[in-house]
Amino acid sequence: MTTSWDAAFVEFHARFAHIFQRAQSREQSGKYVRGLMSKAERKNGWQLAEAIGDATPDRTQRLLYNAQWDADQARDILMDYVVDQIGDEDGIGIVDETGFIKKGNKSAGVARQYTGTAGKIENSQVGTFLAYATAAGHTLIDRRLFLPEAWVQDAERRNKAHIPVGVVHETKPEQAVAMLRHAWARGVKMKWVTGDEVYGSAGHFRDAVANAGKLYVMAVTKSTPVWQKRPKTLAPDKSTPTLGRPKTREKVAAGQSSHQTVSEVVVGFQPACWQRLTTSIGSKGPIEYDWAMQRVVERSNNLPGRDAWLLARRSCSNPDEIAYYLSNAHAETSLDMLCKIAAQRFRVEQCFEETKGETGLDHYEVRFFHSWYRHITMSMMAHAWLMVMRREANQDEPNEAVPPKKRWSPTRSLKHASC
Repeated sequence: MTTSWDAAFVEFHARFAHIFQRAQSREQSGKYVRGLMSKAERKNGWQLAEAIGDATPDRTQRLLYNAQWDADQARDILMDYVVDQIGDEDGIGIVDETGFIKKGNKSAGVARQYTGTAGKIENSQVGTFLAYATAAGHTLIDRRLFLPEAWVQDAERRNKAHIPVGVVHETKPEQAVAMLRHAWARGVKMKWVTGDEVYGSAGHFRDAVANAGKLYVMAVTKSTPVWQKRPKTLAPDKSTPTLGRPKTREKVAAGQSSHQTVSEVVVGFQPACWQRLTTSIGSKGPIEYDWAMQRVVERSNNLPGRDAWLLARRSCSNPDEIAYYLSNAHAETSLDMLCKIAAQRFRVEQCFEETKGETGLDHYEVRFFHSWYRHITMSMMAHAWLMVMRREANQDEPNEAVPPKKRWSPTRSLKHASC
């Protein structure tokens, strides 16, 4: 680090000083975060000790396992820092998970499970993450270790991995909702939420976002049911005697059109519905897709729910390759706005690539539940600080010296377009 960056890091790390009960732990945490940004090939054990000037890995092991400090407190301070630096009322929350390939069966949450990191079922840990993105940058602001049900039910394994008694099994969408609610409660400025089918296909996840007054553009599976027109419903007829439990549920009236899957609706889109847009600029040039949208009614508990946009993204080279999204954005929302938000999901993938490649997100050798959170949180701290430093460095350079970045660049401005 240069002298100016050294001073900036000291100022950044001072934000976290009060959460460490001992000066040694406070000092070691600063060295550890610096080490995670070093050029060490593997940022753990002896290699990390060498990078930060320690004779052995013992001090780092104490920091991750035994020292008195709360990783959730550090997470909250990090959230505040990120909002201070890049917060925007139009901010976007992006939920996703990533895997950590592991050997053995003793690390908290490790199991043979699907992970996108390997693209198949592997022995791994999986973390659910919340990223925050604005025009000024993107970084990870929260994390949850996914615990398979078998782990939660195994008292002996829980005890050995130091999993707290109150920790229960949560699905990834449930973990994502918890992280979003925590971020909103802390005042993280966020207008939009996006994510892939794991989260978008969970109706309770979309409900939680909408009920919080936020807007979502969530990928959904092709089998997700919707109505093209809102069907009439009937209140239960309580005057008719029934055997057993009385009828209390609303139902769709007879003769109303049945719901369809989103893929069935999109099949009916006319050629004029589709608009070709450039969603980002990649290393090989503009990345283009064909996009279309239509107003639909979501299905919730077998009944009509919110009015929504059904958004479809079609590959230009393979028309059979289509991705589907639902959004609770208002009826006047333009196609280019929905496409812009949907395309932001790549930024959480960038976060994973950057943290694994630059700040050692997956370079850990810890088994305990709290130790995982400590390492992951400090890797996130390193990434957020680097993001801010690079942004400031780019602002100080002439525009022509700043390398092009992936960005939203519609081929043409669409005031409003739908099928």
